[in-house]
Amino acid sequence: MVDLSIIIVSYNTREFLRNCLKSILSSINGKLGYEVIVVDNASTDGTIQEIKNFLRSRISLRETNLKFVQNKKNIGFSKANNIGINSAKGRHILFLNPDTIVYPNTLETMVDFMDKHKDVGCATCLVKLPNGKIDDASHRGFPTPWNAFCYFSGLSTLFPKSKWFSGYGLTFMDLSTIHEIDAACGAFMLVRRIAGEKVGWWDEDYFFYGEDIDFCYELKQKKWKVYYVPTVSILHYKGVSGGIKKVSKDITTADIKTKILATRARFEAMKIFYKKHYLKKYPLIITLLARLGINIKLWFTEKLDFY
Repeated sequence: MVDLSIIIVSYNTREFLRNCLKSILSSINGKLGYEVIVVDNASTDGTIQEIKNFLRSRISLRETNLKFVQNKKNIGFSKANNIGINSAKGRHILFLNPDTIVYPNTLETMVDFMDKHKDVGCATCLVKLPNGKIDDASHRGFPTPWNAFCYFSGLSTLFPKSKWFSGYGLTFMDLSTIHEIDAACGAFMLVRRIAGEKVGWWDEDYFFYGEDIDFCYELKQKKWKVYYVPTVSILHYKGVSGGIKKVSKDITTADIKTKILATRARFEAMKIFYKKHYLKKYPLIITLLARLGINIKLWFTEKLDFY
């Protein structure tokens, strides 16, 4: 069994994927036993040929420790990750987005952290955006009705240091220190194999977005901890394949059809998460208000962005 299996789900991110793979190979110092598994969701931008060219540029497939799985259609993030897991041999599994750059020592440091903290089921590093800010999705609280209300209403932005109002982004915490969080993001999630097996890996009801929060929620239910480790970092261009993030609007590879699909999947994920984890926890009036809020937000988002 190797130390680390890196699973990358790709969809129309050819150039970014190539740079991501290069960064992985150049960041590892040789002491870490690893493998890379790329699962492609039927890309149409030449990603498949790019992977073949990348392998051809190396002496052998064994040199890069790279496996490639080609899906016949876009089956979504969760299903593709589960396919990757089927051939993964690592003690730890890193779920990594293709639009990332891995910096030197990041992988070794994170695996070492997991090995020293046996109660941690999942950990993430400092995930930086191109503008230098932290990717807020990598440092989150769970989207309870109150946390979601504060986030979408802007209260969390007005009072970022308030534990009461900033429960979703956890911005009241010291982002320079190692500490426990509720949820990391799928851009960089290092998961202990035994912990992932305990929760059954990824919930395939989620197509795109929300599945990472769900995964972390399930880990917490099984008494595993989720940690933020900012001593090392990666760069995340964020949303390149989905096309709905402002930070990557000028470099996204997504067409309008993909953007609409990603937007609807994002809001559908909110409904799935609420139904799965909160439906029996909150009174009917809260549930009705939550559903109404999600539908209104979806309507305004589509109206403003696509019509």
